[in-house]
Amino acid sequence: MLIDGIPGDQVPLSDRGLQYGDGLFETLAVTDGRPGLWQRHMARLQAGEQVLGFPVSDKQRLWEEARALCAACERGVLKIILTRGSGGRGYQPPAVASPRRILSLHPWPDYPGMWYKQGIRLRICETRVSDNRRLAGLKHLNRLEQVLARNEWRDQSIAEGLMLDERGKVISGTQSNLFIVQGDVLLTPDLSRAGVAGVVRELVLERARQLGIVTQITELAPADLKLADALFITNSVMGLCPVAELDDRHYAVEGIPAVLRQSVQDALVWCNV
Repeated sequence: MLIDGIPGDQVPLSDRGLQYGDGLFETLAVTDGRPGLWQRHMARLQAGEQVLGFPVSDKQRLWEEARALCAACERGVLKIILTRGSGGRGYQPPAVASPRRILSLHPWPDYPGMWYKQGIRLRICETRVSDNRRLAGLKHLNRLEQVLARNEWRDQSIAEGLMLDERGKVISGTQSNLFIVQGDVLLTPDLSRAGVAGVVRELVLERARQLGIVTQITELAPADLKLADALFITNSVMGLCPVAELDDRHYAVEGIPAVLRQSVQDALVWCNV
């Protein structure tokens, strides 16, 4: 672990990330010592910095620290946390912030190969996602809703839970973005009110459009999912994972365009986007 570029595993109790969740984070897949989709992650991080009023971080320095930490890693997960730094008691941020960088490297999760061949099971969570247009799309440190949602089940046959907003619209998984295939159209939930705009979500939409697949970012209700021909979820570590079952509805993995799956997989394997 690196804290402001120095090996260590402790931060001051005064850190505002700890005190108030005042910060941002990115989770990156690492292959052969290289953090994948770097530019996309940095673009989202910088968008978050602007919304939270952080000084713009030195992305070249972050890259050098990330490469140093990951140099000997064949496959793993890099987590980058950026907090506003230390401050006194109270919500008001210091007039001049000194953000703190925390980089940690973790083992690659043991996702079963059958997930990608046969699909996974989903459930719908009771915990709802709050609307907040100002924070929508960002990967900020306030993740208590996702923590509560993920604590709703212990059944290991269920890989992920879908979260709705207060209006009952589908937003995302606890740690993933959702796509549905309906006929010749690829749809994904509108995240202008809530949710995290994943970098692989962005990649999927781009690749689909390049392939001539019609895409729609729209509001989706749980009933819409029952009408879908296929479902899949995405995140930076999992990649693109097909869904086989949600509640009592079963989906065909073959309903996901094979050319789209291959295009996304190629980008993730080579980490060249």
